[in-house]
Amino acid sequence: MLSEVRVGPITAQSGTVNPARAGNTGELAVLDAHSRFQEAAIRGNLFSCGMSLTSISAATFSTGTLGATATPIIGVWNPTGSGKNLVIIQARVQIVNTALQVTGAGALVWCTAVGQNAISTGIIPLSRLSLALSGSVAKGFANTALTGLTGNLTVQEASGLGGLLSNLSTLQTAAGLMPQAPTFVDNIDGAIIVPQGGVLALLCTTNPPVAISAASSLLWEEIPILT
Repeated sequence: MLSEVRVGPITAQSGTVNPARAGNTGELAVLDAHSRFQEAAIRGNLFSCGMSLTSISAATFSTGTLGATATPIIGVWNPTGSGKNLVIIQARVQIVNTALQVTGAGALVWCTAVGQNAISTGIIPLSRLSLALSGSVAKGFANTALTGLTGNLTVQEASGLGGLLSNLSTLQTAAGLMPQAPTFVDNIDGAIIVPQGGVLALLCTTNPPVAISAASSLLWEEIPILT
């Protein structure tokens, strides 16, 4: 029966039907067929947005500004009526200080809003299949204000991102510079879904940081809503 497993390797031709393979102790043998995100990319469902190194030394990049002038370090909006959910996969941030006198960005947090249908700004996301700025139902936000946002963003939780997390003012010297934190990756792996009308935004918590710049990236898969 095909519901049974076979111990040991199986040599088969394309198009044939075979039982699953097991190891000598009965465990099911499972191998990676391709790279982690290849399926989503090759089907044209994988998109990203981000910004190159940009100053975030303004209150609009922080939780001190949660209204329509809020400027995410990285974020995304799923317009009402898009017909898709945005499955957030990964976020990356690099934060660097740009002067000897610096005030850190503090913690980086995820903020959300729902029922948003009047936002008029945003970045066209990058298709990870064609490398063209096309194909996405969403709008990305990175150094772009959420113009048209109704109400305020809500601070939800800490991100897995960091770098220069202090919110203290530090005077460095040429001989004693603050060590730079490494690049951080937040592997969200689908634990955040941005629904139609939803906004996801990354903000810092120092209001504002001083002499701080950031580069960022957000990766997501667009999945049709099944009804």
